[in-house]
Amino acid sequence: MIPIKGYIQFSALRNGVCGTPLPRVSIVTLNNVAEYHVENFGCRSSRSDGEAIAAGLRQRGLDPATDFASANVVVVNTCSVTADADSGARAFIRRVHRRNPQAKIVVTGCYAQRAPQELAAIEGVSTVIGNSHKSLVVPGIVEPASFVPLAKLVNSVPVFVDETFAHTDLATLPFTEDADQTRPNLKIQDGCSNRCSFCIIPETRGPSRSVSLAECLASVERFVGNGGQELVLSGINLGRWGRDLNPTQRFVDVVTAILETTALPRLRLSSIEPMDWTSELLALFTTHVGRLARHAHLPLQSGSDTILRRMHRRYRPWHYAEKLSQIRTLLPDAAIGTDVMVGFPGETDTHFQESYDFIASLPFTYLHLFPFSARPGTPAAELHRQQPVPAHVASSRMETLRTLADQKNRAFRQSFLGRKLSVVTLRGGDAETTPALSDNFIKVEVATTCPPNRTMLVQATRLTEAGLSANPLHP
Repeated sequence: MIPIKGYIQFSALRNGVCGTPLPRVSIVTLNNVAEYHVENFGCRSSRSDGEAIAAGLRQRGLDPATDFASANVVVVNTCSVTADADSGARAFIRRVHRRNPQAKIVVTGCYAQRAPQELAAIEGVSTVIGNSHKSLVVPGIVEPASFVPLAKLVNSVPVFVDETFAHTDLATLPFTEDADQTRPNLKIQDGCSNRCSFCIIPETRGPSRSVSLAECLASVERFVGNGGQELVLSGINLGRWGRDLNPTQRFVDVVTAILETTALPRLRLSSIEPMDWTSELLALFTTHVGRLARHAHLPLQSGSDTILRRMHRRYRPWHYAEKLSQIRTLLPDAAIGTDVMVGFPGETDTHFQESYDFIASLPFTYLHLFPFSARPGTPAAELHRQQPVPAHVASSRMETLRTLADQKNRAFRQSFLGRKLSVVTLRGGDAETTPALSDNFIKVEVATTCPPNRTMLVQATRLTEAGLSANPLHP
């Protein structure tokens, strides 16, 4: 256990490790609480954490509230990848306290890990729990927890965090029959051991850690047993799954095991670093046609070699282009997406043009665009101090790439007019249509009413603003 000055350090009191029994207290005192609200910020992995917290609360007998304004306890699962993410979380916490001053507000996630004192200082916050102690969120809400007080509280608010992640309980989503998602994320990996110069993730999530193969398969089996149709495999650095296990395993091993030993109808892979798209992994798309969604997401960040080097990315543009060519040749109808950061310190007009031309030359079907945001303590934050890109320049470049992304996505969708697509139905819709998602990541409005969580064949009829309209194909 590593003491963190000024914070409360959690102690599990297992096997008498801590010696003298400690007083038992609750992280939050709820007194017959019946309703909760979980608000998620950030990436798929963060949402998966939030889903796990919500499922855990339901299993303990709590009910989801209609919204945060009527909840007895509000869990704010934060992101800290950008300054905007931080400010968004703070604004939400203040809004909750203003509209629901009696609610107990428990703040967790990456922002809670990075700067717990900032969050503890916000009026209305009851407890701050970093990612290092995220397994405390559910038991801390519904039953007493034990802790060791060290030095002092932060503004009388208990804070649970350490930098070693010694108390991390990395586990897959506990799928339950009352889960309200049709395409849940199964997080099988957390943390990252890469050191990209702009990224705060190694500090907020710790080193790369993997869920065991047996636990992964057990979670998939529970999902299938509850009638699930599509599962999204996710992680912070998903392609690194298995490297920390004993014996060491590879990401392709867990994907193969899911496809060969379970009856899961469809598996979708979330973001995977370019060099982790191995030939063995790509071969699975041909041996399991229809079950492995035709969708590849490879983070790029920049198409300029100079900027990639400053970012400490582990590939060169030509490596990336070669990998994308392999994927497109193997999967001509697949969705291929990427992340692009705009305005990295020192990015000149020439660098941006190199990146634009590179992206324009590749068969992307969508782009996730992000402006650079200096994260405290990262090497890029110092670069930003020395060579900042003006905000109006970054904004203009973002708009230029957004136009390119729209053109690429429209052309991709248009190529499927009159063609058949396999979709899984989602929640929502109206009296005449049902929302769905195709296996190659196109939003589809199906011209019929259908319950969620159903797979069906449809024929695309016309473009919509962000997807396709389609008619159902009946046997």
